[in-house]
Amino acid sequence: MQFERQSGVFLHITALPGPHGIGDLGEGAHEYIDWLASANQSVWQFCPIGPTASIHGDSPYQSYSAFAGNPLLVSLDTLSEQAYFSLNDVSIDAPDARHEVEYDAVREFKTAALRTAAESFFDEFGPTESFGRFCESQSAWLDDYALFMSLHDALEGAWTEWPEPIRTHESAAVEHYRNELESDIAYRKFVQFVFDRQWRELHQKATDAGVTLVGDLPIYVALDSADVWADPEAFELNDAHQPSAVAGVPPTESDAGQRWGNPLYDWEHLRETNYEWWISRLERLFELVDITRIDHFKGFESFWSIPADADSPGAGEWKSGPGKDFFDTVAARLGQLPFIVEDLGHIDQSLHELRESLNFPGMRVPQYADWCQEGDMYQPMHYPRQCVAYTATHDTNTTVGYYNSLSARQRDCLHYNLGIDGHEINWSLIDAVWRSDAIIAMTTMQDILGLDSHARLNTPETAVGNWQWRCNSEGLSDALAGRLAALSAEHIRD
Repeated sequence: MQFERQSGVFLHITALPGPHGIGDLGEGAHEYIDWLASANQSVWQFCPIGPTASIHGDSPYQSYSAFAGNPLLVSLDTLSEQAYFSLNDVSIDAPDARHEVEYDAVREFKTAALRTAAESFFDEFGPTESFGRFCESQSAWLDDYALFMSLHDALEGAWTEWPEPIRTHESAAVEHYRNELESDIAYRKFVQFVFDRQWRELHQKATDAGVTLVGDLPIYVALDSADVWADPEAFELNDAHQPSAVAGVPPTESDAGQRWGNPLYDWEHLRETNYEWWISRLERLFELVDITRIDHFKGFESFWSIPADADSPGAGEWKSGPGKDFFDTVAARLGQLPFIVEDLGHIDQSLHELRESLNFPGMRVPQYADWCQEGDMYQPMHYPRQCVAYTATHDTNTTVGYYNSLSARQRDCLHYNLGIDGHEINWSLIDAVWRSDAIIAMTTMQDILGLDSHARLNTPETAVGNWQWRCNSEGLSDALAGRLAALSAEHIRD
């Protein structure tokens, strides 16, 4: 699919300004869209929006569901305005964290508030017609997700440790627990109902403002997820419903590789079913976003398979992914979907060939550049048209933090290549990305604000301190909007 030349800002939803300790789908998100429009930006990109888990540091890339929305993103103020409940009825004080998300406190408060709202909703309104329509339209994933999350609380732990009948999704056990946990299941469905409603209102706001929503599609799902529990045939599991192999990346000359631990797909089975599980996943995702970035696109061409009982990534081997057949099947079912693909890291000719055969734009990030190497592919002046360029990503340092970490030689080469002196390096890199040939140019709110490493969103391979940074409302200034708008006008980016 061909994209238009445009630009935008990455800001994860949890990082939005707003009340109750975390960014949500309420007023802060709507005001951010207004700010983007005033800055003449037409793209808003964010991380995956599924339910996160404290055991995984609330990483949006390790979710309980590939279909559901994160309850922590539901706006309580919006629910209160709609007379579903009153915040005064919640016995737990709301966290007051403007600069960092304190997930445990946020989860405790929001869970209490959402349960209060659900009780009020069912007592005052009953299962409304709109609630019934939502539950019916999303039943393919919603029924299993709601049961899964209820079981997660009732049985206190990961599904891989549940008693065998329910662990293996036996129909009699499923029916038993659906009846036993009926009220809690209704609560989980209510939360998804209000998430969906608030998201669609936000999406309409973005559409009206000319802002495109770009989501994120992790190729793998978490082992402890409703997806793996409810559809074990889609994954490489043994007879005990445990992974036989897990995902990761191999060692290189510079590192020891990574063992992610996610279960791998049974691509042969999925191919036989015309990728039905994936079709459903993409249908749901594109109900919510306009474009999506595919994380670890390499895995569709070939994937690193590590035996589940092996601790070392080096014990794995490359196996063939579904390749073009997968995307051809998706296109036949859903049309030509707008994908951006993450093709950083393990790059080889076969990966390029697959991406080019599909005409998907890849990614370019100047932080990957060797500034002293003539013609380096990550220097902005060498970006092809068919790519999306980012000053930084959710996994990298901020531009200021990156610049501060450069060697003197690399810094001098950067200055020479860009014709700058290092003053306001954040705006110099934004300008370089904006003036490049990349079809879409992206920066981050941290880079617009000129923040250093303390404001990075995530440091890969670290377990704590991630996904916490927040922007306050003062950061969304008219002056910064005007500066970004002027830059976009200069480089003809709508």
